[in-house]
Amino acid sequence: MTRLLVIDDEVEVRAAVARRLTREGFDVTTAEGEIEGVGLIQGADRPFDLITTDMVMEDPDSGIRTLEAALSRDLFTEVIVLTAYGNVNGAVECMRRGAFDYVEKNIPGVDVYELLVMKVNLALERRRNSQSTVKHYAEIGRRHGVTFPD
Repeated sequence: MTRLLVIDDEVEVRAAVARRLTREGFDVTTAEGEIEGVGLIQGADRPFDLITTDMVMEDPDSGIRTLEAALSRDLFTEVIVLTAYGNVNGAVECMRRGAFDYVEKNIPGVDVYELLVMKVNLALERRRNSQSTVKHYAEIGRRHGVTFPD
């Protein structure tokens, strides 16, 4: 089953995102902030497939540090950054550091949870394609006597 981690310091948002993603059939774990979230990322038996994290939790850089922790654990983990404080600089910085996407929580006239589900599915598709490509190249390499580190 696809494993997701939802990190947000707002109880209501965290619960609503987790409910929606669980209803979509995902195995969802939650964390109430950067410290707990990074602990779960580092301590998990196997990496999470996708993580949604709030941008601003304990401090303005909590989301960036969570993103970095996720990608340092597994380069293929997809991260979607959520924020109530949307700004172009924050979005650019998240994308530059490897986030799949950056979503504002409060977009007038948009069902943000539906938008999030769409982005989660796209991110998971990219994860599967990336992993498949690496496996394919590793198999080609093995056939030609090239070994790759695990």
